[in-house]
Amino acid sequence: MDSLPVYHGAIGKAVGERRLSESGKDGSYLIRDSESMPGVYCLCVLCQGYVYTYRLHQNAEGNWAAETAPEQNKRFFRKIKNLISAFEKPDQGIAIPLLYPVLVQNTRRSPQPQHSGQPPVSPERPPLQKTKKRSSF
Repeated sequence: MDSLPVYHGAIGKAVGERRLSESGKDGSYLIRDSESMPGVYCLCVLCQGYVYTYRLHQNAEGNWAAETAPEQNKRFFRKIKNLISAFEKPDQGIAIPLLYPVLVQNTRRSPQPQHSGQPPVSPERPPLQKTKKRSSF
């Protein structure tokens, strides 16, 4: 799951909903850990200002399924990517097809290279620029 770019990990429901709302597009989606059920994931989808949440889980054989509308037959997929591909199509038992993945933002800072004797530059503050002094004539 960690290699999936739409997997946001152990974020809460409110954070997931905020990230989807910030995207502002119906069909935006992400996957997060379930807060109430360990080992279960949530597929969250934005549709008309509401976030719909569908539980994703693996069976004993390692196949993935989503809890969708009751009238839909439960389908199992060998890989989570296959499940996502299936739910990109209409009429799959969810509120709206998965259209716009909300990707995880890389929040880790990469190490700053050391320059000849100068301290590393903070990303919040631009480096100081050396300027030439103007001569007065």
